[in-house]
Amino acid sequence: MEVLKVAELTKDFGGVRAVSKVSFTVEEGERLAIIGPNGAGKTTLFNVLTGQLKPTAGRIFYLGRDITHVAAHSRIHLGIGRSFQITSLFGELSVMDNMLLAVQGTKRERYNIVRPLKGIKQVMEKASELLNSFNLWELRNEPVSCIGYGEQRRLEIALSMASDPKLLLLDEPSCGLTTAESAELTSRIGNLGKDIALICVAHDMDLVFSIATRIMLLHYGEVITEGAPEQIKGSAIVKEIYMGTKKKL
Repeated sequence: MEVLKVAELTKDFGGVRAVSKVSFTVEEGERLAIIGPNGAGKTTLFNVLTGQLKPTAGRIFYLGRDITHVAAHSRIHLGIGRSFQITSLFGELSVMDNMLLAVQGTKRERYNIVRPLKGIKQVMEKASELLNSFNLWELRNEPVSCIGYGEQRRLEIALSMASDPKLLLLDEPSCGLTTAESAELTSRIGNLGKDIALICVAHDMDLVFSIATRIMLLHYGEVITEGAPEQIKGSAIVKEIYMGTKKKL
């Protein structure tokens, strides 16, 4: 089943074209990694897909529905989860409170501003389940500002799962992590439900080759090549671009 279809997506900033006529599809359960050197347009493309930026041209379809102009918060309710390159957590709140807010935001209970979240059984059960699945339960009462950076990254991905997404978008999930933390996070991403389609923007090639079923190379806002990890690993053009010798096309 086709979860996402991107057609001729373009994003301009004044006279600068950051993303140029990008087209691709993502199937249910597929893991697509988007790679490219700094300035390739990866983050801009990611932010257009999540609704943080409006495209200059092109269309985005999610489960057959045109969501090109759907607001970012509304995409979450449709079943699109995302994490940020820089953590966007409430540092003074506990791990559990962050999780409860994320879960509440996807349910009807978000309109209830009087009843304590911990008193809503459905919300509490879902929050507890997610914290357990990401090995964060023991830290549930700790302020987020007091837990390790690797644990914060895990928490952010757990938050992105609060909406039971059909499509999960991860922006540099291993950014700033130690080798051990990155390996643990890679394992957890690899164990996500097989019905979830995943798009991951990453520089961490160990993570990319561990989780991706397909890799797409972006350069100067254009898709240069794509294929299975084995194809990309042996691609001369990929090596050329990452060595910095590829001229603008």
